[in-house]
Amino acid sequence: MKLKICGMKYPENIQEVAAILPDYMGFIFYKKSPRFFNGEIPTIPNSIQKVGVFVNATLEEIITKTLQYELDLVQLHGNETPQFCTDLKTELDHQKKETVKIIKAFPVNDFFDFNNCKPYETTCDFFLFDTKGENPGGNGTSFDWQVLKDYSLTKPFFLSGGIGLDKTESLKQLKLPIYAIDVNSKFETKPGNKNIQLLKKLQHELSR
Repeated sequence: MKLKICGMKYPENIQEVAAILPDYMGFIFYKKSPRFFNGEIPTIPNSIQKVGVFVNATLEEIITKTLQYELDLVQLHGNETPQFCTDLKTELDHQKKETVKIIKAFPVNDFFDFNNCKPYETTCDFFLFDTKGENPGGNGTSFDWQVLKDYSLTKPFFLSGGIGLDKTESLKQLKLPIYAIDVNSKFETKPGNKNIQLLKKLQHELSR
């Protein structure tokens, strides 16, 4: 499983996290989030892909941020339609002159109809399943991962929602084709500031 560390905010902490080489680092461009990012991203290794997280943003806003921060992926956490995703990908490919991948997030509770994902299969590169809650994401709780056993689509997916060190064994026992896990609040000292030692422990547990 690949590792995405989301909700990065502080330059020094970004560099500390980058030093342990996660696969992805996420930056939230949603003003209502306590992890809202509007600073400068320091230089990080090229192997780490930068993900911009948006909630019902306009095409123009997403494109502007993608170009400004040289994002590799765009994560959509709102009510974006398949057509919106198609238009976004077309415009990004035109403006950035290279492929920007799209992650479409879906809020999941203990019951979920994965047929809701089908219209996005041809327009998005990844799905992300996060716990349905009061906020579009970052609720810090997990849904019943057993529902993922009903997932029969071929699109690779990220798993998010309340993942902490105490959940690593459960993740392995699922024996599901989880492409990547997305961690955030369970590894923080405060919103946006990640605990490096806990993240190193997570990497160790995932590699066992």
